[in-house]
Amino acid sequence: MQALEAFLGKVSDFVWGPPMLVLLVGTHLFLTFRLGIQRYLGKAIKLSFTRTREGEGDISHFGALTTALAATIGTGNIVGVATAVAAGGPGAVFWLWITGVFGIATKYGEALLAVKYRITNERGEMAGGPMYVLERGLKMRWLGILFALFTAIAGFGIGCSVQANSIAEMLKTTFAIPGWITGLILSFLTALVIIGGIKSIARVCELLVPFVAVFYILGCLAILLANYQAIPATIALIVKSAFTGQAAVGGFAGATVMAAMRYGVARGLFCNESGLGSAPIVAAAAQTTNPVRQALVSSTGTFWDTVVVCALTGLVLVNTGSWTTGLAGAALTKQAFNTLGIIGPLTLSVGLLTFVYSTILGWSYYCEKAVEYLFGTKAIYPYRWLWVIMVFVGCVVTLKVVWSFADIANALMAIPNLIALLALNRVLVEETRKYLWEGNS
Repeated sequence: MQALEAFLGKVSDFVWGPPMLVLLVGTHLFLTFRLGIQRYLGKAIKLSFTRTREGEGDISHFGALTTALAATIGTGNIVGVATAVAAGGPGAVFWLWITGVFGIATKYGEALLAVKYRITNERGEMAGGPMYVLERGLKMRWLGILFALFTAIAGFGIGCSVQANSIAEMLKTTFAIPGWITGLILSFLTALVIIGGIKSIARVCELLVPFVAVFYILGCLAILLANYQAIPATIALIVKSAFTGQAAVGGFAGATVMAAMRYGVARGLFCNESGLGSAPIVAAAAQTTNPVRQALVSSTGTFWDTVVVCALTGLVLVNTGSWTTGLAGAALTKQAFNTLGIIGPLTLSVGLLTFVYSTILGWSYYCEKAVEYLFGTKAIYPYRWLWVIMVFVGCVVTLKVVWSFADIANALMAIPNLIALLALNRVLVEETRKYLWEGNS
């Protein structure tokens, strides 16, 4: 197991080296200046709460957004941010936040292309995402196949085993519940919903996501208000460490600027999935009159996930001083929430449990659509049951192996998707001009 951890760690460091960071952040910056979509954030948020069903599609704007948020607001917002801070120091919070701000444009572009190039399958359901964009927009079916393959495999990391592992560790350390018991219960609850497909998943996510997001945000705000005098110093430390690195202090071993960027950007992608190509898969199922309307709605997912939720987690970790303890992952976040007394661990446990469950549901849809692209609709049901089994497996594996695997798989997904975004940037401009800049949306 130690040899496997070392090998995956080296591969993860390689795929998330400077070339990948340049490609991802470069795409965020390029599309931001090409489209300037962030200035329409207010309009996008207003549209996202529209439940009216208009145009072709399987679920509403709101249903598509909450399903995407269910997949993105997960353990990455709690454990992922803690992992980034433990490895990259307070400066990682800054780079994670920046990834979210500029990632809004990338998420918009992904969703626009997904809706534009979506198809209707033999069951009368919408199917879309980067694989269809690569095939129909760039005539590169071979690259679409690679993306779908990477997605089907990556889901077992980012969307399944990582999520299950985090909640199993939390329940084990907080309530002494064995991992196998958590695995059995979580697997059963997952099967109850995903067997019903996207409409069943969307119904649950519409109820679950708003509640859990508000619940967790209030918990973070309570911690920050309890130590509000230190907030200015906290922000200053985060910004300073982002550009100067962080020396060793307490149990923290120290980190360079490159480490802060590497872990901040990697965890930023893991959290908001901008550039990953996952969220546009569910965006393609939305009922919408034109691609731009759903693209605007989808772009707000990155705002809520990273600019708000992840930023609050990072502020809490630094504000409480927990980052200096030398802890990592769920243990680090738990240490920070312990400052609220008995309410803190309870808030964290409920938040993490519901985050994990909703993410497992959302990602199951992404992956089944990838499997459908590769093998047809006949493969959907077997894959759903395999997904349920992997939820259990995730509860009994080690954290380091799971996170390294997730990082590697994410990079392999992101590359084909980013190629499509850059190659079809003119299409993004034309559609945005037609439906947004000229006021036809």
